[in-house]
Amino acid sequence: MRQHHGDNSISRRGALKTLAATTLGAAAASRVSAADGKGSVLAVDPTPGHEISPHLYMQIMEPLGVTDSSVEASWDHARNDWRPDLVEATRRLGPGMVRWGGIYTDFYRWREGVGPRDQRPPMHNLQWGGIESNQVGTAEFVDFCSRVGADPLMCVNFESDGRERYMTAAGKPRSGDAREAADWVSYCNDPVNAERRVHGFEQPLTIKHWQIGNETSYDRHGFDLETTAQKTVEFARAMRERDASIRLIGWGDSGWAPRMAEVAGEHLDMLAFHHMFDPDDRREPVLRGERYRRDPTATWEVLMRAWEHNDHKIREVRDSLDGAEMPLAMTECHFAIPGRNRCDVLSTWAAGVSYGRILNNHQRHADVLKIATAADFCGNRWQVNAVMLPTPAGSGEAYLMPVARVMRLYSHHIGTHTARVSQTPDGLDVVASRAGDKLYLHVVNCQQTRDITAELAIAGERPARATAVQIVEEPMVEVSHLNSKEVMTERRIDLPRDEPWRFPAASVSAVEVSLAG
Repeated sequence: MRQHHGDNSISRRGALKTLAATTLGAAAASRVSAADGKGSVLAVDPTPGHEISPHLYMQIMEPLGVTDSSVEASWDHARNDWRPDLVEATRRLGPGMVRWGGIYTDFYRWREGVGPRDQRPPMHNLQWGGIESNQVGTAEFVDFCSRVGADPLMCVNFESDGRERYMTAAGKPRSGDAREAADWVSYCNDPVNAERRVHGFEQPLTIKHWQIGNETSYDRHGFDLETTAQKTVEFARAMRERDASIRLIGWGDSGWAPRMAEVAGEHLDMLAFHHMFDPDDRREPVLRGERYRRDPTATWEVLMRAWEHNDHKIREVRDSLDGAEMPLAMTECHFAIPGRNRCDVLSTWAAGVSYGRILNNHQRHADVLKIATAADFCGNRWQVNAVMLPTPAGSGEAYLMPVARVMRLYSHHIGTHTARVSQTPDGLDVVASRAGDKLYLHVVNCQQTRDITAELAIAGERPARATAVQIVEEPMVEVSHLNSKEVMTERRIDLPRDEPWRFPAASVSAVEVSLAG
C-alpha cells in the first residue's frame, strides 16, 4: 500500500483551526468539544469486509483530436517521447490503471500505431476532428503505464460498435473484427509473436485487461442488445484463444446488463457502464458557464449533492442484475456541465470536495465495483481532465486538477478491504478500510464554513497512534498553471491522543490509524 509523506502542518490562508484527534473507548459518546458543542462519535467496525480493487482510481486516455489534445499534447514530437512533466505529474497521481480507448476505438486500427514511427500513417479523428499522428500506439502506451506504475486497459475496435459512420473513411475500412482484436492480444501477450519481435520488442508488452464494446447502447444506429451479446461472445472466444489469462469487459449499460450477463457472462470478467452527468437544475442552473462564481453558497449546495446522481447510476446497474455475481467496471465517469472549457467549475476546490464524496461512494460499492474513475486523464482544455497540460510544451508544467488531488490523497492512503462506518457526525461523509493493523478513513467535511468535531470509537480495537493527511482550502479557490503548487496542497500531521478530531470546513482528509491489537 502506497504511503505519502507530506508537510507536518495544516493551514488555511487567513485562519484555520488545527486538526486534532482522540482515541476513545466506551465513554466516547459522552465527550464533546466544549468549544462548539457539536462533537459526536465517529464509530467504526474494523472487521475486514469486501476486497477493494486497486483500480478504483482509473484514468482514461482517449485521443480527442482538436477538441482536447489529450494524446498529441502529451507527446514530445521533438524528442519522440512522452512529455516529462506529464510523466512526473502522473507518477504523483499514481493511478492503478490507465484505459486507452473510448469512441475513438470505433475507427482505430491498431496496426497503424505499431512499428517504425516514420512509417505510421496519420488518421482522421472521425469523432473529435483533426488528425492523429499515431506516434503514440500500443508500445508507447504500455511504456507510459510502466513508467507511472499503472496497469493498462485496452479497448478494441468492436466492429465500430455497429456505427456505419465510423466503418469507412476516405474509401478505406475502419472497422475491426474479432480476428483483428485477437491478433492484437497476440501482438501484446504472446512471448514469441513474430510481428512484435520484428518491431524490436522481444519481450511481451503484456496487457491483461481488455474492453469489448464502448457505449454500444447509446447509439440507436449501432448494434442492438442481442447482436452485441452474440458478437461479444465471438470476440471473447477469439481473444481468449490467444491468451486464456486475459480479463475481459463487456458492455452492460442502459439496462443491458442482465441479458449480457445471461448470454456472454461466462466469457466475461466484468460488465462496463459509463456515467457522465450534470447535477445542476436545468430550469434554474447554478453551475453552467461562469454562473458558479455568482453564488458560492448555491454552487456548494449543488456540488455536495452530486454524489447522489453517481449513486443512483451505480445502483441502477447493479440492481438490474438481481444478485447475479457479475463485477462492474465504470470505465468512464465525469461531470458534464456546460462551460467555456467544459465544466469550468471543476477547477474549484468546491468541486474537489464534491469528488471526495463521489469517490467515497465508489468505495461503498467496492463489493461489485472493481474499476472506476471520476475524470478523463489528461488534456489541454477540458476541465474534466485529471491532469492539465499547458501548451505548447515548455509554457508551463503539467498539474493536477482538484479531482486528481483527491484521487491521489485517497489512493495513497487506503486499505485492502472495506470496513464499516456505523456512525458519523452530521456533516461528515466517511468511509473506512483496513490492511493488517492499519485502519484508514476517508473523511469529507461537507460544510462550507463550519468545522466539525468527531471522536473516534473503534469496536474491539485500541488505537496506538494516528496521522492525518488532508487538503484544506477555500471552496472557491481555483487551480491553474499559475498557482498549482500553492493551492490545494496536502498537509500531514501526527494526531495527539487526548483531544477530539476537528475537521476544518470544506476539507478532504485521509486518516491512518495504527491499531494496538
